Amino acid sequence: MSSTPMTLNLGDGSVSFSFSAPAARELKAAIDQLMLSLKAVAAKPTPITGKVTPQPPLEYRYTGDIFLEIFCNPNIWPTPFAAKVLLTIRNVGIRLTTEAELTRMIEDINQYLEQVG
Repeated sequence: MSSTPMTLNLGDGSVSFSFSAPAARELKAAIDQLMLSLKAVAAKPTPITGKVTPQPPLEYRYTGDIFLEIFCNPNIWPTPFAAKVLLTIRNVGIRLTTEAELTRMIEDINQYLEQVG
């Protein structure tokens, strides 16, 4: 495990927790895929059907010192910049469930990866 805690900034505060660099890279890859889905939804509907192809949701789970779960349905957000994720962090003593802005989470993950190399 990395000794550098991961910090996610939330709308009304932040949360820090023990997280490894490999897990952060895996989370970044999952969010990159989510961004592609969000961009596909934000694209114009297909001319033939007039509908956007539904995209699969992000359902990321990490289990280590903490349990981290991130969920986002890309089909309900008009743009990637408006998207929010449902974030759950828990361990034996505490459980936090909240919404977080996707763009802010991306910045926090990138900053963490820069710190841990």
